[in-house]
Amino acid sequence: MFTGLIQEVGSIRAVRPAAGGAELEIAAPGIGPEAALGESIAVNGACLTVERAADWGFACHAGAETLERTTVGGLGVGAAVNLERALAVGDRLGGHFVQGHVDCVGEIVRRSDEGSTVWLRFAIPDEYARYVVEKGSIAVDGISLTVTDVSESVFGVAIIPHTLASTTLAVAKRGQFVNIETDILAKYVMRLLGGESAPDARVSDISRDMLAEHGFI
Repeated sequence: MFTGLIQEVGSIRAVRPAAGGAELEIAAPGIGPEAALGESIAVNGACLTVERAADWGFACHAGAETLERTTVGGLGVGAAVNLERALAVGDRLGGHFVQGHVDCVGEIVRRSDEGSTVWLRFAIPDEYARYVVEKGSIAVDGISLTVTDVSESVFGVAIIPHTLASTTLAVAKRGQFVNIETDILAKYVMRLLGGESAPDARVSDISRDMLAEHGFI
């Protein structure tokens, strides 16, 4: 489990075919010396397992499904990546609960720089748009962000200076593909409402009593 608060921006040091997937060496001098064999690290939002760790960073294996369903398969040497180690017991939850299980790949369809704030809009597949709500949480390349608005299968976010300085979004541009993980709470609520098997289920059907009954509050 992660929070979506990026701890270091690393870079791809090497990519090698391995066991139907790929081995990635990631330069991360801040995380590498502390990383432990077998621990989970979110790489651009995709949960990967440390297979080797050193002062320069760490190596991990990305399976075929990860390469096919995320942007990890398109990473080349020198590419910058957002990194976050898994939560430890007692850690503060500063962002939101992020599993490191990428739902889909989205595309940046607009970037607008206004003073010190950058506004980004992302297009995602229709089947995942149902989990995105205004003022809700979403993870973009592993970064915990708040949705500012939603229009069908497009949503927007506002990026503050600290996030720009601490993540890869500083150089994000139109046409770029990113990993998207929607809020796990939205998925559970949709499941409780019947999901696709109950097309007449509405957000208005959700009440405080219903959420309490199922353990959400």
